[in-house]
Amino acid sequence: RIIKAVVKTFKYFFGLRFEVKGLENFEVEGPAIIVSNHQSILDMMGLMEILPDNCVQVGKKELMYTGTVGLIIYLGGVIFINRKSTSSAKMVMAEVANTMATENLKVWVYPEGTRNCTGDLLPFKKGAFHLAVQAQVPVIPVVYSSFTTFYNPKTKLFTSGTIKVEVLPPIETKGLTSDDVTDLTDRCFCTMRETLFRLSGRPS
Repeated sequence: RIIKAVVKTFKYFFGLRFEVKGLENFEVEGPAIIVSNHQSILDMMGLMEILPDNCVQVGKKELMYTGTVGLIIYLGGVIFINRKSTSSAKMVMAEVANTMATENLKVWVYPEGTRNCTGDLLPFKKGAFHLAVQAQVPVIPVVYSSFTTFYNPKTKLFTSGTIKVEVLPPIETKGLTSDDVTDLTDRCFCTMRETLFRLSGRPS
């Protein structure tokens, strides 16, 4: 909460404005998996605008070694995964599923697996959706509008701008099995992609 309060003030220095819709969709009973698109470090400011209580993120282990940002996300309780080790990642995800249930946590995952500021979505990795099915918890999609009109990923420079953020209705997983993960992933991808284009003012 301390980190959230501090980071939320950054938007005033950088001239960013957030328009948020759908926060009521976080109000589910029990744990949930939250998935969102991931464009740049600016996402951290957007994240702090809407981050619900009892929510932790899953991130790649390399982020631990990114100086101040690494320290902040470590203190924020991020669960780090070694993506180069499949067995390690699976073990962590199994532990996460157990911890979600015992501590009533929501877990935030970026299913694209890396930052992407192209104005579109990269194909989703299935880890978050396997986790949701394994834990039998809903998936809550979150979409940030494209930063392409005011952010240059090559120079990492940006002007002031408005970022629209929409929290979509939960997608239930009760009764689903591992055989349903692909369909669940595709369904979430299509819904989020349509929302991204709508929020960004471009044709789907």
